Amino acid sequence: MDRLKKIFKEKSDELKVEVKSLLKEHGGKKVDEVTLRQVFGGMRGVKSMVWTASNLDAEEGIRFRGYNIPQLREKLPTRSNDNEPLPEGLFWLMLTGELPEADDVRWLSDEWERRGAVPQHTYDLLDSLPDNTHPMAQLSAAIVSMESESVFSARYAEGMSKHDYWDATYEDTMNLVAKLPRVAAYIYRKSFYGNDQINPDNRLDWAGNFAHQLGYDDPKFRSLMRLYLTIHADHEGGNASAHTTHLVGSTLSSAYLALASGMNSLAGPLHGLANQEVIKFIFEMLEELCTDDPSKEQIAAFVQKKLDSGKVIPGYGHAVLRQPDPRFMTQKGFAERNIPDSKIVNVVWNLFEVVPPILEGLGKVKNPWPNVDAHSGALLVHFGLKEYTYYTVLFGVSRALGVLVSLCWSRVLGFPLERPKSVTMDWVREVIK
Repeated sequence: MDRLKKIFKEKSDELKVEVKSLLKEHGGKKVDEVTLRQVFGGMRGVKSMVWTASNLDAEEGIRFRGYNIPQLREKLPTRSNDNEPLPEGLFWLMLTGELPEADDVRWLSDEWERRGAVPQHTYDLLDSLPDNTHPMAQLSAAIVSMESESVFSARYAEGMSKHDYWDATYEDTMNLVAKLPRVAAYIYRKSFYGNDQINPDNRLDWAGNFAHQLGYDDPKFRSLMRLYLTIHADHEGGNASAHTTHLVGSTLSSAYLALASGMNSLAGPLHGLANQEVIKFIFEMLEELCTDDPSKEQIAAFVQKKLDSGKVIPGYGHAVLRQPDPRFMTQKGFAERNIPDSKIVNVVWNLFEVVPPILEGLGKVKNPWPNVDAHSGALLVHFGLKEYTYYTVLFGVSRALGVLVSLCWSRVLGFPLERPKSVTMDWVREVIK
């Protein structure tokens, strides 16, 4: 049993005992009420999941096992000559609840490198897809194709005990996370660089190697990838991609099928595809204004014109947050330290000053502040990654960390098939009466 799995088993054994006792003593305790507005409104805010890895607060933003993003930048191990946290460290923290040591992160990087080989049939499948297939559709298809490698599916077919579900899911999770950057980089080079692929560099860490295989060896871009893949990794369990992964996983589908379903959810424009929409909006604005350095007055007029036409400003607003997204502010801090004179980044900063007061002036916007998507695209454009249809794939590689950690915990705790109760309109009318 490897070192991380051993710690995970010890932690999970303790929690299983606690949960069993908790449900025995307090299982009938009422913890929430549902309104008719929530029944019709996508179950917004209904407390109906346990999600171990992270929690989202409307004012403070995301916390991973109790640590906010500034604390993660301070406490998680980094690579030499870089100040940004390594995603391997966050994965360790989310899975175990413990901050890893530098040696733990080095071991995990090496372990993912060892597990990283992608089956040839996955590359063959990707090569068979039309060139205009959206990168997120390619990612989903590739993940499904690798299901043939699933440890969970193989053991389940052999008659595995339910007490071992967690072990097989852990193996699938480790294998999947190891392979995803190679698959994602292959999709990028196939879609935009004539299938001119770049071999991995085994000396690099997980995120740095991903940047290398994409074709970007600027040390600052590698640093950005480490930060990007950390701050996008999880956002509690209620968001669409996390909930979808959880729902499909509750049927005892393998981690491969559950994650592919979550990626299909992330691909929607109301979720992960929003980062694509933000940079499209900025490009459209710069083209219409005929400048790459618009004034705040020009930006304000363009934004107001969009709002007057009935359109929204992508990258602003969030279903839960009521403050500027800490992930936005963290990316802003990265840009201030590394590329303060970038024109495209300065456009984002000017939008940050201009948009919230305009939205507040409408009198009906609960959250006028930017979310994570408002900044990420501009950083990528600055370093040359301008193919914005690919941006959600980067998001997906990161989000896999959190949702797969939580799938492991779901299997440990034996969470049942998720099956909410639906109602008819006749039932609604009777309730109102």
